[in-house]
Amino acid sequence: MLSDVPLDLPVRPVLPELVAALRATGAGVLVAPPGTGKTTLAPLAVADEVAGRVLVAQPRRVAARAAARRMAALLGEPLGERIGYAVRGERRSGPRTRVEVVTTGLLVRRLHRDPELAGTGAVLLDECHERQLDADLALAFTVEARAALRPDLWLLAMSATPEADRFAALLGGGDAPAPIVRASSALHPVARIWAPPSRPVAAPGAGPVDRGLLDHVAATVRRALRERTGDVLVFLPGAGEIGAVAGRLADLRDTVAVLPLHGRQRGADQDAALRPADRRRVVLATAVAESSLTVPGVRVVVDAGLSRVARMDLARGLGALVTVPVSRAAATQRAGRAGREAPGYVYRCWSAATHERLAAQPEPEIATADLTGFALELAAWGSPDGTGLALPDPPPAASMTVARDTLTTLGALDADGRITDRGRAIAAVGAHPRLARALLDGAARVGADRAAEIVAVLAEDTAAGPGDDLTAAWRRLRAGADPGATARWRAEVRRLRAALPDAAPTGRHGRARAPHGAATAEGTGRTRPDADAGRTGDTGRDRLTDDLAAGLLVGLAHPQRLARARRAGGSAYLMSGGTAAELAPGSGLAGADWLAVAVADRSPGAPTARVRLATPLDEATAREAGGPLLRTEREVGWAGDDVVAREVVRLGAIELVERPLARPDPAQVAQALLTGLRRTGLGLLTWSPAARALRERLAFCRHALGGDWPDVGDEALLADAPAWLGPELARARRRADLARVDVAGALRRLLPWALAARLDEVAPERIAVPSGSRIRLDYADPAAPVLAVKLQETFGWRDAPRVADGRVPVLLHLLSPAGRPVAVTADLASFWRTGYPQVRGELRGRYPRHPWPEDPTTAPPTRHATPRRR
Repeated sequence: MLSDVPLDLPVRPVLPELVAALRATGAGVLVAPPGTGKTTLAPLAVADEVAGRVLVAQPRRVAARAAARRMAALLGEPLGERIGYAVRGERRSGPRTRVEVVTTGLLVRRLHRDPELAGTGAVLLDECHERQLDADLALAFTVEARAALRPDLWLLAMSATPEADRFAALLGGGDAPAPIVRASSALHPVARIWAPPSRPVAAPGAGPVDRGLLDHVAATVRRALRERTGDVLVFLPGAGEIGAVAGRLADLRDTVAVLPLHGRQRGADQDAALRPADRRRVVLATAVAESSLTVPGVRVVVDAGLSRVARMDLARGLGALVTVPVSRAAATQRAGRAGREAPGYVYRCWSAATHERLAAQPEPEIATADLTGFALELAAWGSPDGTGLALPDPPPAASMTVARDTLTTLGALDADGRITDRGRAIAAVGAHPRLARALLDGAARVGADRAAEIVAVLAEDTAAGPGDDLTAAWRRLRAGADPGATARWRAEVRRLRAALPDAAPTGRHGRARAPHGAATAEGTGRTRPDADAGRTGDTGRDRLTDDLAAGLLVGLAHPQRLARARRAGGSAYLMSGGTAAELAPGSGLAGADWLAVAVADRSPGAPTARVRLATPLDEATAREAGGPLLRTEREVGWAGDDVVAREVVRLGAIELVERPLARPDPAQVAQALLTGLRRTGLGLLTWSPAARALRERLAFCRHALGGDWPDVGDEALLADAPAWLGPELARARRRADLARVDVAGALRRLLPWALAARLDEVAPERIAVPSGSRIRLDYADPAAPVLAVKLQETFGWRDAPRVADGRVPVLLHLLSPAGRPVAVTADLASFWRTGYPQVRGELRGRYPRHPWPEDPTTAPPTRHATPRRR
C-alpha cells in the first residue's frame, strides 16, 4: 500500500527501520514531530507487512475521520475500501478494508468483546502522549492482550514528543524496552514571534477568559493577515472563545473565510475546515487541531496559549472545566501546524519569559478526571485496581476510591471490587456508568426508545446545543431543527437502543402524551410537573410526560443532583448531594420547584455550582429516581436556643417532611441539652448567690491546696457536665428545665466524700471575729479571700486569721463605723503599729460615739456604738 503513495514526507526514510524493528520484536515506538507524516504513512507501511487488518487508534473523532480520509485520498480510493474508519455512531469500512482508523474508546470496547482482536495484524496507538483515559486503557489492554493471547500482534505507539522511553518500557512488557525509531523534524522551519498583550490580563481559571486577551488574539490575527501570506490557524481553549473571536473578526468575512473547528460541531462542518477554499481562511480551533490533523494552506499559527481541562471535585461529585496555560510540548505541537506544507510562522500571545515557566507536558487526564468509567473498564478487564497493567501512571487512590464506591452503589461491583453481571451490562452500553444505569433502569419506566433518546442527549455532549433546558433540547433534536446535531444524536440513539434487551417496553413513538387537561407552559408545549400532573394511565410507558421522563432518567443517572428550589419562584437550589446550585441569569427553568440536574460545574472556591443542563420534575418523580437517598430519621438536637425533637424525611440533603416527636428518647434529649450548654455556656443555668459562693470556694481550694480539688473553671465544668449535672440532665426536657436546676447541689457532686468533709474547715463560709459576729468570706479572688469587717469588731486580734490549713492569710478590709474601707491588710500586727494611729487620729472626731482606744490589741471588741447621754 505504501508503494501506491508517491508522497515523500520526513517519516518515509525511517519506515524500513520501523518495519524491521516490528518484525524483530513485534512492538515499537515511533517518535515523529508534527508534519512528518507518521499518521498517514506508518499505517500504510505496516499494512504491507501484516496479513490482518491494521487498527489505528486516535484520541479524537475528528482526527480519526480526517486521518482516514487523508490515507484514502493518497491511495485515490473512496472511504470504506482499503481505508476505513469507525467512531461512535459512525462507521465507513468494509470487507476489503486493510487500515481502519478508530477512536481509542472504540478500541477499548473491541478489546473487551474480543481480547484476541481476531483478524487484526497490528495496532497503532497514535498521539499516545496526549494521555487521555481511553488512550491509557487502550495501551494497557493491548499490551496485556499481546503478551497473553496474541504474541504475533504488532503493537506500535506513535508520539510527536521526544519523551518516548516511558512508552518503550511499557511496550517491552518488563523485559527489554521496545525499540524506538525517530523521524527527523518537520520539513519546513517555523519562525516564532512573541506577541504578548500590551496590558496585563487576568490569569486563566474557572471563569471566562479575559476579554482583553480575546481582543488581543483578534488583533494578532489581523496583524498576521497583514504581515504574512497563507491561511491562519488560531488556537483557542473552547467553543465559546471561538465564537467570541469570530465575532471580533466579522468585518473580514467579505475577504477572508472565518471557520470554526471544534469537537461540538457536526462532522460536515469539521470537514469544511479541513478542506482548501477559494479564498484565504482563518480557522479558529480548539486542541482538536493540535495533532493528527493537517489543515491545508496554513502558513501561520496564532496561539492564545490556553487549554481547557476537566477538574473533578471528588467531595461533591461535580466537574469543572478549567482554563490553564498551555504546556511547552503542546505549544510545540501547535506551532508545527504552520510548517507542514511550507515555511511558516507562529505568533504566540505570551512572552518568551512566560514560555520558560510553562509546564513541560500537559497534565494527564488520569490525574484530574472522573474515574468511574475508567474503574469499570479495569474491573471488566479483570484488573480492578490496575495492578500489573501497562498504565503510564497509576490512578490516584482517592479518585479510584470514589469511583469504586459509585460503581458499588450502582451494583456494578461487588464488595471485593469485582465486576458483577449488572456491571457487565452497564459496561456493554458504552456510555458513562451513570448514564448506562439510567438507560437500563429507566427503559422499563419510560419506554426503551424514550430512554435511549434522553440518554443520547446526555451522552452526546454536542447534541444539547445552547441553553440549559434538557427537555427543550430533546424536542429540538426530535424535530430535526439542527440537522447535523440530529444526525449524531439519532446515531447515538440507535446505538443505545441496540444495547437494551429486547424485552424493554417501548412507548408510542418513543414518548408519552401529556395527560388530558394538563396545563402547559405557554409556547413550549411543556407539561408543568405539578404533583398530580404528567401522570396518566396505568402502564409504565405512558405515565410520564417528557419533562418527567427526562427528569426520571437524569435522576437515575445523577441522584445526588436532584434539586429543590430554596424558595418558591427562585433560581437558587439545593441538590440532594448537599451542594448549592444556581441557574444562569435569565434561565427559562427558573421558578421550577424541582430540577433534575444533568450537568453542573463548580469553580474552585465558588460557593455554589452553576447549572448547565437540567429539566423540571415533581417531588414524586424525584423520590422515585432518588430512592436510595430517601431516609426517615428521628432527630433530637439543639437548634437555635432550645431542644428540637422531630422526625424528618430526607432525600439526601433535602428535607421533604418534618414532624414533631411527642416522646423523644430521654438520652438524646440529655445529649441535646448538653450540646446546648456547651455551645451557649453556663449562663443557661441559674447561678444563685449560694451557687456562686460555692464555686468560688472550690476555686480557692484548688488554687491553694492543689489538684485534688476539682477544677470549676468554665471549660472544665462544661467538659465534665455529665458528671455533676447528670441527674438534672436526665430529668430535663427543654432549656427552661436547666434554669430550674439547683446548681449548688449539683456542684457538690464534684467533691469526693473526704474533700466534702473538709470544705468548711479549709474554706469556711464565715469567720467568727472578736466581737462575736460571723462574717462571710469573699472568695472571688482565689489567691486572696477577703473579710470585710468593721475595725472596732477586730479589737483584740493581734494577727489576721488564716484559712486553707493556715496557708493563706485572709485579706482584711477594715471598715469605718459607716461601712467605708479605711484600710486593707493581711498583716494586722503591722497595721496596729503603723496604720491604726493615723486612722484613729482622722476618724475619732468624726465618729465620737465609737471607741478608738490607743491599744486596740487589748481593747474589748464591739459592734455597737456608745449610747448617747440623755
